[in-house]
Order: sequence, then structure tokens, then C-alpha cells
Amino acid sequence: MSDITIHFVSATGETTHIQARTGQSLMLAAVEANVKGIDADCGGTITCATCHVMVGTPWLERLPAVSPDEDSVLDFTASPRTAGSRLSCQIELTPELDGLTVALPPTQY
Repeated sequence: MSDITIHFVSATGETTHIQARTGQSLMLAAVEANVKGIDADCGGTITCATCHVMVGTPWLERLPAVSPDEDSVLDFTASPRTAGSRLSCQIELTPELDGLTVALPPTQY
């Protein structure tokens, strides 16, 4: 496993850069790095939507399709769902995602 760089942009425009291990979820990497704005209440079981992120191009095209379970939970995000909305617990980090930038919603609750 290797390290990649991930960028989290808060709703106020502040960017947090972290190093993350490939093979882990984006949510776990954010929690381990204490990224403010990723609450991850359910621990990655696709039941709470408190790890909601928005992924833009070109990164969105590099991710697997949204599963039916993820799609259902995204309907209940605290901040409005966008075309790039994903649950970070469902994004497995790969070397191709080095440099990934995701936006955080203004609130997870």
C-alpha cells in the first residue's frame, strides 16, 4: 500500500491536505486525520450519511458507480444532494485518486 494526497475543501473554502493509504476508505482516512466535517457516525455501514462529500470532475469519473444502497442513503443528507454527492465510506482510495479533491457540505446534521 502506498500513500496518496487528498484535499478536503470546507464550505468556507479552507483546504485540508492529508496523506492517506491506498486500500482504505476516504472516510477512514479523513477520520484518522481528524478532518473537520467528516463525522462518520455509523463507521462506514452506509446508514447515516454523515460522511457526505461532493466530488467534482475529473475525479467523479474515476470512481465506481454509486451502489443502490449508497444512492438511497444520499437522499437523506443534511445538506442538499448534488450530482457529485458521494458517501466517503464508499470511496476506496486507489493510486489513481492521488490528488483527489472533495468538497465538504456546510453540515452533516
